[in-house]
Amino acid sequence: MDAPRSDRIAATERREQILEAATGVFGELGYNGATTDKVARAAGISQPYVVRLFGTKEQLFIEVLDRTADLILAGFDRAIAESDDEATLRARVGSSYVETIETDRGIMLALMQGFILGHDPAIGPVARRGFMRIYDRLRDVLPPEEAMQFLAQGMLINTLMASGLMGLVRQDNVDELLACTFGDKLGTVLEHVTRETA
Repeated sequence: MDAPRSDRIAATERREQILEAATGVFGELGYNGATTDKVARAAGISQPYVVRLFGTKEQLFIEVLDRTADLILAGFDRAIAESDDEATLRARVGSSYVETIETDRGIMLALMQGFILGHDPAIGPVARRGFMRIYDRLRDVLPPEEAMQFLAQGMLINTLMASGLMGLVRQDNVDELLACTFGDKLGTVLEHVTRETA
C-alpha cells in the first residue's frame, strides 16, 4: 500500500517561498511600502503565518538581504569553480552577477533598498556585512583594484536597470553607456529586459 501523498509544503520550502516573494515585494515597493500582508499575498499564504515565521517586517527584510547576498555568492562560487584562468574568471563572475539579477530583478532591487537603509541601526549593519561578504569573495580571486572595479561595474548595472535606462536605448547617449557597460552581452541583456516589459 502506498503511503498517503501529502499536499503540505515542507517548512524549509515554505520559508524559501516567502523569502522569494518578500524579495520581490521589498524590491518593487521599498522597505516602507512593503508590508507583511503584501508579502503573504505574494506568497499565497496568510499574513499571520509570515509573522509567525519571521516575527517583524524588519526581521523579514534582514533575512531577505542575507538571502540576496547568498544568491549572489552562490553564483560567484559556480563561476569561480568553472574558471580555468584569470581572464575567464573575470568574465564568468561578471556574467554570473548579470544572470542572477536578470533571473530575479527583486534581488537587485532589494539589495539596493538595503544600501539605501544604511543609516538604519538594524538593517544598515546587515547591508554592509552583505556588501563586504561579496567584496571578500572577490578578493579571494582578484587583486583589490579589480575587486573594486567589479563592484563599481555592478553598482552601475544596478543603477541602469533600476532606473529604467535600459528601456531608453537609442536616446541621447544611453546606447553608448549601455554598450560600454555590457559589452558583447548587451544584446542578451536587452532581450531579457524587453521580455520583462512586454
